[in-house]
Amino acid sequence: MKNRRLTTVILMAVALVFLSAVTASGYFWKEAALATDFSRKDLSPSIAFLFGTDWMGRDMFVRTIVGLSLSIRIGLLTAAASAVLAFLMGTAAAVMGKKTDSLICGLIDVIMGIPHILLLILISYACGRGFWGVVVGVSLTHWTSLARLIRGEVLQLKESNYIRIAERLGHSRWYIAFRHMAPCLFPQFAVGLVLLFPHAILHEASITFLGFGLSPEQPAIGVILSESMQYLAMGKWWLALFPGILLLVTVLMFHFIGQGLVRLVNPGSAQE
Repeated sequence: MKNRRLTTVILMAVALVFLSAVTASGYFWKEAALATDFSRKDLSPSIAFLFGTDWMGRDMFVRTIVGLSLSIRIGLLTAAASAVLAFLMGTAAAVMGKKTDSLICGLIDVIMGIPHILLLILISYACGRGFWGVVVGVSLTHWTSLARLIRGEVLQLKESNYIRIAERLGHSRWYIAFRHMAPCLFPQFAVGLVLLFPHAILHEASITFLGFGLSPEQPAIGVILSESMQYLAMGKWWLALFPGILLLVTVLMFHFIGQGLVRLVNPGSAQE
């Protein structure tokens, strides 16, 4: 029987190599993405320019890679911040008593009750937009679901015998949480962290596309797609098609890695 876990690991490694290559290439091509040459403007896709060029003669392949690299770096930063916040809030809700639990659960309900993109735009705009506005906005709006999951897991762990023994030995709530519960929560935390990446990337691109995110001077995917909209009617389809496809591929890569982690940490798949 074919080992599905081995296949999953190999495919996850391929996805990681792809994402790493995009991130590294975008970092080194930042200057090239801004280079203009009006002698080659509005060229359709060819061997020389795989994604064509835009109205300023900029290489769309280079701009797309740089934009995806920026989105991935923002996704890594915001997903990590959201996951840490979710862990702290979910753990606090479960171990700090009923009042704290009610307060945090109420906050989660309020955040989840507001249209997600609207709350993200408001926070990003209030923080001055730009890179840090997007980072703060995405980080503060993506932690709620994972926090609920962490809270539920901690409530189950509190009923375990070894946790009750630790309480009787006089250890503090936070000591027990980080010393005894955190190792048990790591699989859920890791999977939740990875699955936050595609949401963070898509929402960063969305608010940038709407004009509330990254500045137009940056070669971000949202900026590229927003600028290309006015040229689609002129038949310059490549300006939006290829960046959109690569954005979708990048999001699916993160989603696939997350699903792969779910299979690997699931004891039921150990013998597959």
